[in-house]
Amino acid sequence: MSGPTDDAVREDSTIERQAGLNMAADASETFVRDGRAALSLIERYWTRLIAGDPTLPVKPVMQPGDLMSRLPISAPEAGEPIEVALRDIEREIVPALTHWQHPHFYAYFPANGSPPAVVGELLSAGLGVNGMLWATSPAATELEQRVLDWMQEALGLPATFRNNSQRGGGCIQGTASEATLVALIAARSRARRAGHRGPLTAYCSAQAHSSVLKAGLIAGLADGPDGVGHDGSAVRMVPVRDADMAMDVKALGTMMAEDRAAGKRPIFVCATLGSTGTMAFDDLRAIGACTDESVWMHVDAAMAGAAWVCPEFRTPLEGIERADSLCFNPHKWLLTSFDCDLMWTRDCAALTGALSVTPEYLKTTTTGMVTDYRDWQIPLGRRFRALKLWMVLRHYGLAQLRTYIRHHVQAAAEAEGTLRGDRRFEVPTPREKSSPLVVFRLAGPERTIGEAKMLNAQNAEFMARLNASGRLLLSHTVIPAAGAHRDDPQWPGRYVLRLAIGGTFTTSEHVREAVAMIRAEAGR
Repeated sequence: MSGPTDDAVREDSTIERQAGLNMAADASETFVRDGRAALSLIERYWTRLIAGDPTLPVKPVMQPGDLMSRLPISAPEAGEPIEVALRDIEREIVPALTHWQHPHFYAYFPANGSPPAVVGELLSAGLGVNGMLWATSPAATELEQRVLDWMQEALGLPATFRNNSQRGGGCIQGTASEATLVALIAARSRARRAGHRGPLTAYCSAQAHSSVLKAGLIAGLADGPDGVGHDGSAVRMVPVRDADMAMDVKALGTMMAEDRAAGKRPIFVCATLGSTGTMAFDDLRAIGACTDESVWMHVDAAMAGAAWVCPEFRTPLEGIERADSLCFNPHKWLLTSFDCDLMWTRDCAALTGALSVTPEYLKTTTTGMVTDYRDWQIPLGRRFRALKLWMVLRHYGLAQLRTYIRHHVQAAAEAEGTLRGDRRFEVPTPREKSSPLVVFRLAGPERTIGEAKMLNAQNAEFMARLNASGRLLLSHTVIPAAGAHRDDPQWPGRYVLRLAIGGTFTTSEHVREAVAMIRAEAGR
């Protein structure tokens, strides 16, 4: 069969040029210009946030669908310069954002970013590699291994988590939720390989993150929000202690004994160091003493783990040597942009044995000789996430990161002291010394169920007023009722406000301003 004619080749070239698909020219002629424009947009945005620009309230004032009503229904047929899209970002997108990088963003937990992290993200996107196997980009795998070892040392974690240890190692997941899921899958696989075919049970604090239950749903241990599976498997919520909202380990032991007596197999315990609601810290040593090596112990330290760069904040790590896996998110409180979760395990074989699938097209000459990170995660493909954390560590160094963490902890301690000293407020759960979260609420009588409900309503309305000001943003949680009312199903939990400190641009002065706003609003 003859090839294409010269006329056909010329016609194809003309069509390509007319369609604007000359990507090489696009990259060389406009990329640097557009990149500079995008970086300038980010710099202007950060400057406005730091300056407290009143036209950027922390949370936008808008209704669902407001932005969509201003966006074209269909994609453009003809392309347009990037600068046009950048103008629309400043004009339409930025005003519709909740500003997670605002110094007065105190809701949920922070989502850190920083200049070196943004540069790392840019490099990751520009280099455009897929690090699913060592062979698909050796640098992506080996830099990740080295960064995880740097962080293991920086946090004072056991040497069994190092990549050059006999059995352990670490990787970067997207989020702590993914780390919890793969840890539970590894625990399930280990139990099945040990020959147990009956119902399986997993446990976590009643104050643990919802990702534990979701992991149970995905892994087949649970069928619904009650945590119970159709075959008797379950994700069970362990009650918490009244004093500090940490897991009641005695209750954990009782629940595990009950499940074993019923023919079920306990396989997994998620210990939380720094719960989402109140930054409660479970007792690792006590949990370790309550379980044997057949139970996978996973430690979720999503926010709190960043504090361990400071040696004086490592008390919660006592008993960590028993943990089978551990994770924390530098994207919360260590200046590394989302998404970046560090996960370590002391049993790589259990993890990869549960997740490894090797079709012919993924086999290489190094299969089985090197770390292939696709065996550590749910998806196959993976971005070069290590670059942004590496850039952060290289730029700031551990000493400056320690200063950053200590600054926020001190600001939280000062805020807690001020609120405790104001009789209009109560701090219902103590702040662990390394925690940047202050949990508080308006004080009031709770002698009856009616009074308790009314106080909750007052606190919800109080937070709504604060957030509506646009000057700061808080979030809330509900903790168990206190004392004798804890076991009364009619008695409501306590609605509490959360002041989560840790934003990249948040200083002690910002926190003082926030506390002043809170106290002023309470006086109205």
